[in-house]
Amino acid sequence: MQIPKQLWRASPFLLSLLGGIIMGITPSPVEAWSLAWIALVPLWFLVVTRQSLRQTALSGFCWGIGYQGLALFWITGIHPMDWMGVPWLASLAIALFCWAFITLWGTVLVVLWAVGMTAFNSMLNRQGAKFKTLTRVLVGIALWCGLEAFWTLGDLNWTSLAYTQSPHNLWILHLGQISGPFTVTAAVVAVNGLIAEAGISYFSNRTKRVTDSNAKQKFILALGLLIGFHLIGFGLYSRPLIQPTQAAFKVGIIQGNIPNTIKLYRDGLSRAIENYTNGYNALADQGVEAVLTPETALPFIWDEQINQFRSPVPFYQYKLDRLKQAILEKGVLVWLGAFGEKGDSLTNSLFTITGTGKTISRYNKVILVPLGEYIPFEELLGGLIDRLSPLDAHLAAGKPNQQFATPFGRAIAGICYESAFAYHFRHQAAREGEFILSASNNAHYSETMPAQHHAQDVMRAIETDRWAVRATNTGYSGIIDPHGRTLWLSGINTYQIHAATIYRRQTQTLYVRWGNWLTPTLLGLAIVAFIVSRLNLHQLL
Repeated sequence: MQIPKQLWRASPFLLSLLGGIIMGITPSPVEAWSLAWIALVPLWFLVVTRQSLRQTALSGFCWGIGYQGLALFWITGIHPMDWMGVPWLASLAIALFCWAFITLWGTVLVVLWAVGMTAFNSMLNRQGAKFKTLTRVLVGIALWCGLEAFWTLGDLNWTSLAYTQSPHNLWILHLGQISGPFTVTAAVVAVNGLIAEAGISYFSNRTKRVTDSNAKQKFILALGLLIGFHLIGFGLYSRPLIQPTQAAFKVGIIQGNIPNTIKLYRDGLSRAIENYTNGYNALADQGVEAVLTPETALPFIWDEQINQFRSPVPFYQYKLDRLKQAILEKGVLVWLGAFGEKGDSLTNSLFTITGTGKTISRYNKVILVPLGEYIPFEELLGGLIDRLSPLDAHLAAGKPNQQFATPFGRAIAGICYESAFAYHFRHQAAREGEFILSASNNAHYSETMPAQHHAQDVMRAIETDRWAVRATNTGYSGIIDPHGRTLWLSGINTYQIHAATIYRRQTQTLYVRWGNWLTPTLLGLAIVAFIVSRLNLHQLL
């Protein structure tokens, strides 16, 4: 296919990079979410019109670098780490390495998609197959969704195309109730693909000096799909929430606002104990029935055998005992973020402590942050990483099939990074989880990261059709209803408490019932379409 030379005056790789950058500004801090519906067009155009695997791989690489690098730039906020005793230059090196690694990891997905599309397109062209456009679009959608699904099996996952629409485009996010975030990703890829195919037809026929109505038809189809997807989402969004009084309970949130620079030192530990004790008392006086604290709100070990904190320092033990006394006096349940014990290791945990001071349940974080909370391939790399990095990364992961029982019903628990993994929440909702408790500590990042984190929890609330309560250390804490509407959002880097009424829910969306059924269905349809197109079987239909 010959494309006008003037189209290539700018380097195709710069064009691809530009498309990735456009996609990179769709989440926070820019939140230009509407651009996601055209940001993939340049890459699709280049992949289809350039036959070299090397060229398309480089195009995919440039697009991925633009998207992943910009969207994940907040990871550099871990610098400086002088409060941890890390020298300035070493801290900068660690931050840049983390940013480069996660950017490249996400970019691999895009490269594989570009290479796969080029190989598929080459086979279609050799056979002179008909229905190339629709087959190519179907394969493009299935391949991207399949790669995203595969990426979620690992421990590095954040930038699904679906999250580009959160938290603002609530209509389209409701497609997540059908088959999770993959439904939203499929919609984004489908519209981008058809717009790109319309452009390909237009420029191809301009070169041949003929008029082709296919370009208009493809663009109209893309526009129709865009509108149709939103109408389906609007239908789901418009359903009224049935909220019986007996399903309601009043929950309180404490945002302690303890900067990480002081959190593990005397001033920070003292302030944390004071803030959470005072916040608990204030919320109890407001009549809440339960209080949620952030991830490791109190970075001490909670001993569930004796139902109290353990501290080697008498000064802290005295203050911690005051918190325990407050619980006994007020009699209000608290979900407490602290460390637990698992053999010789520690766990990042959320404990359910009743008003009598007893621990009745415990949730241990399942999906740990690589290098931050555990060392990948520790038997091989543990010693090397310990010598190269001063970061302590030795927490034990919880079991995936945990059930977090509470007096208000079974809760769906997520601690910090787990918010990016839709299946983690879906599994708990399928096991009778009735509301979401999300606890996190994003204090070491700029406000971009907690904004993106909030966007992830909005998606999880919609997909599971559950109320979500978010408690964070420094923001953003919030209350999210099952339609993804944020009913309250805290400020950033402020101490706040808030009380709100939420409702237990036992509904099951298609996604909760069947999981990610759409991706294997798309892959199956793509294979059938490819066979039909390649063998011209459509003539027999």
